[in-house]
Amino acid sequence: MSEISTAARQELVQAIGGRYRTVSADEKGRILDEFVALTGYHRKHAIRVLNGFTGRPTSTRRGRLRLYDEAVRQALIVFWEASDRICGKRLKPLLPVLLPALERHGHISLDPAVRGHLLTVSASTIDRMLSGARASTGGRRARAKTTPAVRRRVPVRTFADWHEPAPGFVEADLVVHCGESMAGSFASTLVLTDIASGWIECIALLVRDSSLIVDALERLRATLPFPLRGIDTDNGSEFINELLITFCTDHGIEFTRSRPYRKNDQAWVEQKNGSVVRRLVGQEGDERVRVERDHRCCSRRAAARRSSSRARARIASLEGIRPFNAPPAASIGSSGIGRRTTLSPRS
Repeated sequence: MSEISTAARQELVQAIGGRYRTVSADEKGRILDEFVALTGYHRKHAIRVLNGFTGRPTSTRRGRLRLYDEAVRQALIVFWEASDRICGKRLKPLLPVLLPALERHGHISLDPAVRGHLLTVSASTIDRMLSGARASTGGRRARAKTTPAVRRRVPVRTFADWHEPAPGFVEADLVVHCGESMAGSFASTLVLTDIASGWIECIALLVRDSSLIVDALERLRATLPFPLRGIDTDNGSEFINELLITFCTDHGIEFTRSRPYRKNDQAWVEQKNGSVVRRLVGQEGDERVRVERDHRCCSRRAAARRSSSRARARIASLEGIRPFNAPPAASIGSSGIGRRTTLSPRS
């Protein structure tokens, strides 16, 4: 007898299942024999099917009680954005430092229960709670690339195009404080230098981001002693973008850029980068490595000079020649390494 299809088996179960569960034991045996012969099922499996068991557990597993609510998740998103979207393992040790700082400066106000949960949440839970926000934003914040079309909208100004401008035309640059490596997240300083007066403004930025630069320029417009009339920047994507172009257009600010790889086009602000920012902030990573390297080189050279001087002195003593810069020879009859021995002829 050929096997019947799955659909036919299911129809057969629906047809005789109800009758099987209500008849006597002898009648159940006869129905079961016929059902096994038709379907080819094992006898025990046929009994379970006819009794209505589907193989799935009837009881549902009770999940864990939810400890962190939506308020904790929203607060974590704020700290995640403030820390440049770092992973949970890095954000966990940063929370005890970042949370009081944001509260102290009035950037966030938390319920005591939410604050306690933030300080006790684990790194893996942070990653799970931020998975939705990370998926919607594409992970870490990526710097926008400058397209040729955007770059063509900003005219070029060289060092020879400044013809005694009025106060308010500034050169802007971003000084990064990253030590030897550009990898990871690091702070930066936005430097603005006025061409006419030499006035300088420095604003610290947590990350290199065009929105932070626009916010800094908006604050500077209210504090500068002269109106902001023009901005000249390099070709970095933190400056050449739609956000800064729109800001300058809306406020009537002339926006220009230097030529690529021509630092002389921004000579005023480049000079302030070294004499003001680097002098105050320094380059701790580069300076420390350079000093340690120079110290090792000097130590090796000094050791080589000492070894060479001892070798020359020994050779000179054996040859009877006073070495260079050595003390004069001792009196007749004295001898030793580094001194010349004088012998008198017998009378």
